[in-house]
Amino acid sequence: MYEKQHTIEKEISIAGVGLHTGETVNLTFKPAPENHGYVFKRIDLPGGPEVKALVEYVVDTSRGTTIADGEAKVHTVEHTLAALAGLQIDNVLIELDGPEPPVMDGSSLSFVKILKQAGLKEQKANREYFVVDTPIHFHENGHQVDLAALPLDDFRVTVMVDYNSPVLGSQHATLLGIEKFEDDFASSRTFCFLHELEQLVDAGLIRGGNLDNAIVVVDKAVNEAEIERLSSLFNVPKLEVAEEGILNNIELRHRNEPARHKLLDLVGDLALVGAPIKAQILAARPGHRANVEFARKIKSAIESKKLIKRYSSNTNQDFIFDVNAIAKILPHRYPFLLVDRITAFSENKIEGYKNVTFNEPFFQGHFPNNPVMPGVLQLEAMGQVGGILLLNTVPDPDKVWVYFLAMNDVRFKKPVVPGDTLHFKLELVSLRRNICKMQGQGFVNGKLVVQAELTAALVDREEQN
Repeated sequence: MYEKQHTIEKEISIAGVGLHTGETVNLTFKPAPENHGYVFKRIDLPGGPEVKALVEYVVDTSRGTTIADGEAKVHTVEHTLAALAGLQIDNVLIELDGPEPPVMDGSSLSFVKILKQAGLKEQKANREYFVVDTPIHFHENGHQVDLAALPLDDFRVTVMVDYNSPVLGSQHATLLGIEKFEDDFASSRTFCFLHELEQLVDAGLIRGGNLDNAIVVVDKAVNEAEIERLSSLFNVPKLEVAEEGILNNIELRHRNEPARHKLLDLVGDLALVGAPIKAQILAARPGHRANVEFARKIKSAIESKKLIKRYSSNTNQDFIFDVNAIAKILPHRYPFLLVDRITAFSENKIEGYKNVTFNEPFFQGHFPNNPVMPGVLQLEAMGQVGGILLLNTVPDPDKVWVYFLAMNDVRFKKPVVPGDTLHFKLELVSLRRNICKMQGQGFVNGKLVVQAELTAALVDREEQN
């Protein structure tokens, strides 16, 4: 895997029909500077609007992966992105004069070939890999979909598909290093079942589709009339069902080509994370929707690491943020900064500590002869720990206030007194737009002393003013 970022030596173009529109689309890859990433530009629209190929811009995954930012909308980006990621190209501008890249033969091979013709150019900046150090999982009950990213100092992918089809059966494919993508996976074409093809054609949804850019799996009995209809529709003479259970107009490039194409799609969709990944990826029955949700989880984990990298100077692993780092993240100051350190931090969980001393200013007036930490301040300390978790969900925490809206199911189990160390554990339960819910608990010496469900709002500081 490359240490340095790469772009291409020169611009290069390719043309073909778009899968959805059936119209000719011209696509041009152009060199781009360091840290530019992948950006699509719609030169057919006024002003040439652009959209970054990042998971936050995905708007549809029904028949491919579609991204959009304002007027800039691009369908079916996964094959193009797979070619770029497979060649370890980091920075490129992709101009096109239509709403989707050309479908070509239904694989990434044509894009790989012209990118190789353009040549790869090493840049000065290092590639910033996201190294998976703890497992990341995604599960979808309805379709029995499972994806996992496991720690590995490399990039490997294993895909299993099973459509309960007597034709396809169960298939597996494994990519043992991104360097093998070009030779072993780039040429694997998309596939569909015959019943899906007929529905799409009848609905007019694949005007650019033909029997040369997809493998058609015959999953039902067909009569001569249906074969003749398809032959006429796609202008393919002597169309028959081959012994392998696919239409005989093309031959499989690999025995497990459908599984290999699913792996190709996954590589393309994971490029939307915005950083190359070092991990072992395991995927059972993946599809675009699940791939994108999985990419979101990985991106969230990356953002967590970025916040740690931005604010933490600790190197001994005993804690993540000390009180000085916490003061850079939270706006609170003495005597109302009630968090001393953060010791665990992931995309949806956090743990922090508050050391309760006799010198706390609130003890001067709160039961002076029997000092007990006020319950509302226990909740405030819990909320400050949770606030750090919530600030991790936004791109720039310096521009956001965290305001708590509600506290439910509040319970105080035992008094907290000087000398105690409060250990808070919070988990993000839901995040919808700018409203967040967390479940929090506080412990002293391993015993639960306080619990609550916290609801908070993330408010833009400029909008408030």
